[in-house]
This record gives sequence, C-alpha cells and structure tokens, in this order.
Amino acid sequence: MERLMDLDPTLRFSSRVEDYIRYRPSYPRGITDLLARECGLTEHSQIADIGSGTGLLAQVFLDFGCEVLGVEPNLEMRLAGERLLWAWPRFHSVNGRAEATTLPDRSVDFVTAAQAFHWFEPEQARTEFRRILKPNGWVVLVWNERLNVPGLMADYESLVVRYGPERPRLEIHEIDRFFGDGVWFLATLSNQQQFDLEGLRGRFRSSSYAPLQVDRITDP
Repeated sequence: MERLMDLDPTLRFSSRVEDYIRYRPSYPRGITDLLARECGLTEHSQIADIGSGTGLLAQVFLDFGCEVLGVEPNLEMRLAGERLLWAWPRFHSVNGRAEATTLPDRSVDFVTAAQAFHWFEPEQARTEFRRILKPNGWVVLVWNERLNVPGLMADYESLVVRYGPERPRLEIHEIDRFFGDGVWFLATLSNQQQFDLEGLRGRFRSSSYAPLQVDRITDP
C-alpha cells in the first residue's frame, strides 16, 4: 500500500523533518549584508519569517542580531525549529500561516519567506503581509536554486523530473503578479553544499516532491 503525498502544503513535510534538518543547505550570510545596504536592515529590525520550517533562514537573521518571529503551520517542522533555535532569545515561534499569521498590525519591518512562497495563496498572503508590515517595510523571497549544468547536476535534475513530478515550479510572472510588474528586484548570491552519496539521497528525500515510503503488504 503506497502512502500517498498529502496534498495539504502545511502537512507535506511532516515525515521529512529529520532529512530536512540533516540535508537542507542554509542560506548565504550575504543576505543580511545585501538587505542592510539596500533595504535598511539593522540588528533592531523585526523579521516575520513565514514558513520558517526548521529555522534555516531565521538563524541567519538571528546571527545578525534581529528579532525573528518564525511563523510555521506544520507542527513537526515548528517543533524542530523551536528545538534547534532554543538558544536564541530573540526567536519566537508562531503557529500561523502566510494567509493568517496571527501577528499584530504594522508589527514587523521585514516579511521573509525562504523556499516557501510557492505554497502560499498569493492574493491572501499579499493582503496579510501588507497588514503586518510597518510603513516602508519589505517583503523578501529567498530560494536556494541548483545549477543545472552538464554532469552530475543535470543527471540529478533528470532524476527529479522522473521521480518528483509534483515538484513545484515558480515562474517570474507569478512574482510580477504578487509584487506588481517592475517594482521588485532580483539579487543572486553564491551558496555551496557538498554531499557524499547518502547525503545526496537524503537531500532528495527532504523534498516535498520526493516519493514517500512504500509499505509492501504480503499475504500471511
């Protein structure tokens, strides 16, 4: 009997938490330098990190000195984030989602989302972000994207296409529609991750689109 993927995006990672912790890459520290230079980020900034998961992006801002509200709807991911970030007193875990964060009006300087925007209902999320942002606040969407170059990376991409047909894909026009055409900018930073074979397998298993475990039922 195959355990089918749960279509609810808030539940898709419940069985993948440990692989997510062990095998997902963090985010480049240059993010805070960029936002400090371009958007006025300081150690006094308050961040609402939406879909914060295990806290990979939250930790980048915590290390910079910010206060971070990690908004995460998935119980298992939220508990993992609380466990991993317990030593940062400026981290606050929030049971909420992009469309209903539970945060007060005009309470944060930045709304961030790492590897999560494609799970949001864009119109509802935009309304909610406008509500919780202070005047002149910023929305920052972050992804780690693989380079699809000949060799191992191209072969890995072929494996994803073959076994992960539900891989979510985000198109530029969707970001245009969310922000408004021409009123956002793109920055690219370098990030690296090294794996052995087991690490590569774990990285694939951590993805929402990877096939889940199959239980084989045999006759008695």
